Amino acid sequence: MQADWSVELAPEDPTLELPWSSSDPAIRYFDLKRHPELISQVPEAAAHPPLRDFLTALNAAASPFETAKCDGWASDQMDVDDEAFGAAAKFCSYVDVVPPEAARFSFPSLEEFARRFLKLLARAPEMPAACELVIRRCFYHEGPDGDLREGFYFTLYCSGYGDDESQAQQSWAIALNLLQNALLQLARGPGAL
Repeated sequence: MQADWSVELAPEDPTLELPWSSSDPAIRYFDLKRHPELISQVPEAAAHPPLRDFLTALNAAASPFETAKCDGWASDQMDVDDEAFGAAAKFCSYVDVVPPEAARFSFPSLEEFARRFLKLLARAPEMPAACELVIRRCFYHEGPDGDLREGFYFTLYCSGYGDDESQAQQSWAIALNLLQNALLQLARGPGAL
């Protein structure tokens, strides 16, 4: 699996406000950490069982993580980064992951976590998949007045490749499971977030 990490903290880069809201009532934030039963209302989770399993595991009581947004999609549009796989199709997803409270306000902690995450993924078997962890800025509502506090989150992208959509989705599901296991292993091990 190809794996990389990057940082997007420039003023024009994407940010997240948590909890977030949308003007479209069909698009909304679900606090799966405190209300895991809401997983059935997340359309992307219903459409993609491996994504549902990933969200459930990261929001479980035993996990220090939370999730904020996600999506999954198939594509036959390949760019330069995809050429190494020689595939006709890919299946992609992203999940915005909120780190534990102790780390969400510490860029050095997240940077070290990203390095350890990639080091662990380097031991994964070769497979037609790629992931990228992107550290970004998040504004957390805190306290009774909902004051904003600037911190960080990360977006985890995962892509699986294959000769057709079914094969790409299978590679993606395996890779997403590896990412889940790596995140949870690092969260529980020495030097955890």
